[in-house]
Amino acid sequence: MTLTLPAPAKLNLFLHIVGRRPDGYHELQTLFQFLDYGDELTFTLTPGHAGVRLATPMPGVPDDDNLILRAARALETRAGRRLPGVTIAIDKRLPMGGGLGGGSSDAATTLLALNHLWHLGLDLDTLAGIGLGLGADVPVFVHGQAAFGEGVGERLTPAHPPEDWFVVLKPDCHINTGKIFSEEGLTRDTPKIKIAPAFEGDASRYRNDCEDVVRKLYPEVNQSLEWLSQFGPARLTGTGACIFGRFPTESAARIIWESKPSGITGFVAKGVNLSPLHKKLTELE
Repeated sequence: MTLTLPAPAKLNLFLHIVGRRPDGYHELQTLFQFLDYGDELTFTLTPGHAGVRLATPMPGVPDDDNLILRAARALETRAGRRLPGVTIAIDKRLPMGGGLGGGSSDAATTLLALNHLWHLGLDLDTLAGIGLGLGADVPVFVHGQAAFGEGVGERLTPAHPPEDWFVVLKPDCHINTGKIFSEEGLTRDTPKIKIAPAFEGDASRYRNDCEDVVRKLYPEVNQSLEWLSQFGPARLTGTGACIFGRFPTESAARIIWESKPSGITGFVAKGVNLSPLHKKLTELE
């Protein structure tokens, strides 16, 4: 049996750092929204008990660090019994280190796909708990609903931001998340808000607290932000390197996309509040 499912990108529509915990992790408040664009994973059950393998190794990512394999093995451990083997192929579209959650989304798609193929019957809360052990962003992809995130991003309240169109640019640099969060100049005391405002009222009140540090350390990001900001508010997602601008229509977004500077990659996509992964799984029921 073969199952092909999307692993969509996410945007942090804003990202506030509201404190630092004793364990060194940062307390965040953020608004997650999905995009109708991302990776695609194909899962094929193999005869017998051949374990979990990738159809093609991912360049530069050792198997022990690969979130797809780690998610599958965590689910095997949770099941506590021998399971059919599976081969996983990935059509990788999302850039690594871009702040779009590609690795976390791949892990979440793996958890939901194998829960389905292996007939484990685990609910979303259980799968999200397994996912949290892999990364702070995995639970929002598992639950599949745009959300206001707190804690390290794992405490989620469903939200309904406007489903606008986005131009997403990927400057030619790779950002080290740990480096950004360890910078002395990082804002760590933004006042908490009670619930995601979904950009009602003055959107300028909301920002990405990592952006100033990233702009100073990575001139490519600064240049892209300056260019995209000509056409409206532009913002970093996560710790970057990707940046995004919001537009009311696809045609407006594509006009800006066509005028982008040479040498910059990216894409145009629609913001969606229900994950394309969950939409696809619902169609299978």
